[in-house]
Amino acid sequence: MEFAQRLTTLFTRAINNDSVIDACLMGSFTVLCVRSYKQQKDIEGLEAEKASLLTINKAMKKTLWTWKQQLYAEAESDSALVPLDRIKAIYGEANAPPTDVATTGEAVQGDPKKAAPKFIV
Repeated sequence: MEFAQRLTTLFTRAINNDSVIDACLMGSFTVLCVRSYKQQKDIEGLEAEKASLLTINKAMKKTLWTWKQQLYAEAESDSALVPLDRIKAIYGEANAPPTDVATTGEAVQGDPKKAAPKFIV
């Protein structure tokens, strides 16, 4: 019991002592400064990585564009393995007429919203 009372008294004196509070605040400030410094270094590294990835991405887009143009040029020639219409369909550039296949298997002409049966309960 005496030990607990001594500990409580010591703790109370430490709380009321300005130098102990100042030391705790300085320690907290130091820890926060170190953490902030590490986070800043991480952010700088990520920004550098982002810049390099953007450069690589732009180069890849340019290369793909060049390859695509070369593929289109080869497809327009007479000795093409794959016709130009098929290549445009693969890349999603072909204008295919929209058709909606009903349950009978026939193409529905007109607005597909009007052709759909209404469900009434």
